[in-house]
This record gives sequence, C-alpha cells and structure tokens, in this order.
Amino acid sequence: MKKAVFFDMNETLLNLSLLKKQFDKHFDDKYILKYWFTKLLHSSTIMGIMGDYRNFGELAGVALENLFFENNKSLSSEVKAEILGEFKKLPAYEDVRPALCVLRNNGIRVIAVSNSSLEMINEQLTNAGIIDLFDSYYSADNVGNYKPFKDIYLSAAQQEGLQTENIVMVATHDWDLYGAKKAGLTTAYIKRKQVIYNPYYLQPDFNALNLLDLIRQIIKAEN
Repeated sequence: MKKAVFFDMNETLLNLSLLKKQFDKHFDDKYILKYWFTKLLHSSTIMGIMGDYRNFGELAGVALENLFFENNKSLSSEVKAEILGEFKKLPAYEDVRPALCVLRNNGIRVIAVSNSSLEMINEQLTNAGIIDLFDSYYSADNVGNYKPFKDIYLSAAQQEGLQTENIVMVATHDWDLYGAKKAGLTTAYIKRKQVIYNPYYLQPDFNALNLLDLIRQIIKAEN
C-alpha cells in the first residue's frame, strides 16, 4: 500500500518560466537555461561520484559564472543574485494544487525531496502557495549527497518511518526516477517537456502529461 508520494520540485511542481525570462535578458539562445541546468547536474553528479559535497546553490552559482564566461559576458554580483533569486519565486503549475489535494484527501503523505537546501525548499513552497499541502520536505544537505544517488531517497523514507515499497517518487527528470527506482521506490513520470525518456534507464511505473491524471493512476492502482 502506498503511504507517501515524494516529489521533485524544479520543473516537476514549479514552472521555470520566470527563470527563463532572466536568462533571456542576457542570452539570445532558447536552450541556454537547459544548458546551464545540465552543467549544474553534471557538476553535482561528478561531486557525488568522487564523494565530495557542496551546497547545490553554490554549484548553481559556479555553473552560472561559467556560462557567462563561456559566452564572453561579464557577470556582476547583482545580476548573479537576481538570476539565482528567481528560483525562490517559481510558480506552481496549474495542475499541482488539485493533484496534491487528491493525495491528501486519500490519506497519502505529500513530501518534497530536493537537491536544494531546506531554506530554499521552504521559500519555494511558500512563494508558490503550496506549502500548506506538504507534510514534510527533505534536502540533499541532510545526507551530503545529491539525487539521483540513493542516499536522499532512503534517508527521507527512514525519517518518515516508511518502507520503500510504500513510496512513489514523482518527477519530470528521468535521471531522478532512475535513482529512486534503484533505491526501491515506485516511480511516476510527469512529462513537462518535449524529451525522450532515456531507454537505458529503469522505466517508470506510471506516466502522464498532467499531474492530476498521474496521481489518479497511482491511487487507482491501489484499489
């Protein structure tokens, strides 16, 4: 029986449109935000492989500096703070609140699991107007390792007093779900962008284009 749903946040629950506008101010490249995020994930993965750890926000700042440097652009501390500050203000997708309400109405715990700091998670959920729907949230800082490494999924499960078979992980990132699946969680994919789910990763148990539809699939499977 599923007792909790773990949620990724950025792009899964929160729309990156505001952040994209910030990048568009400085770059004439529709893929620049995706490139920056890829650089950020690459550095966190390498750090994790090597057994080292720095706050995800620090890695985000370095990736941003590198992005401007590669494009022969100067990056002031003010612009850097402005761009990274948008992370705190991201709006929730329209389907998020109704989907989370369905979970809570069915007695299923709603939990955020993110590479961001606890402070950042709190600010994001508060500013998006959905923090009232969350039972708890966990940061990679708790374990000193990022998703998709197993540590954070297993640590969150342990702190919630849950067995992994009682948890579903929801994300729009195939690498995140791959990690969760390896940790023993059931996985659910919400397709927020036009990409191919990597065929060499473990495939999700559920998938949908709308979060409410995805949550209904999960609940129906339990009945």
